[in-house]
Amino acid sequence: MIVLVGFMGAGKTTVGRLLAGHLHLPFTDTDDVVEQRAGRPIPDVFRADGEEVFRDLEQAAVADVLAGPEAVVSLGGGACGRAATRRALAGHTVVHLRVSLEQTRARTGGDPNRPVLQRPDLADLHAARQRAYEEVATVGVATDGRTAEEVAREVLAQIEPAASEPGRAAPDPEDR
Repeated sequence: MIVLVGFMGAGKTTVGRLLAGHLHLPFTDTDDVVEQRAGRPIPDVFRADGEEVFRDLEQAAVADVLAGPEAVVSLGGGACGRAATRRALAGHTVVHLRVSLEQTRARTGGDPNRPVLQRPDLADLHAARQRAYEEVATVGVATDGRTAEEVAREVLAQIEPAASEPGRAAPDPEDR
């Protein structure tokens, strides 16, 4: 399992699709799984039920996807905030797509469909999430100023030996 983590605008979905195509694996975005299960878009879940309910749905979706067949998986930007999700990522190849807050703003353009972008403490949230991503990551790739194709090529260069050997475990983050 190859799992992409990172803040909004890092390119997890776009890079994930490119990786999946190259590796001949299915691609799953856990935000799509949450929306399918909830029967409505994530912003509607946030408005009607609150962030905590959304995070519960997200945690369940991540656990189910990680327990499923081999795939390239993109997690929502806040998924690593839950300890249970961080534990579930152990033993998987986890790629942190690093993005600056400035690039996040430029790439997302204040998208109203991203409720977290509206938070007044966005800079603090960005910094806190970086720590969570680094905690779980086995690979880190900077995305600022780069195309999705460039990022995907770098990810592949770092993970391909592990990804191409069946049954080979992801590198231990303590070995970085």
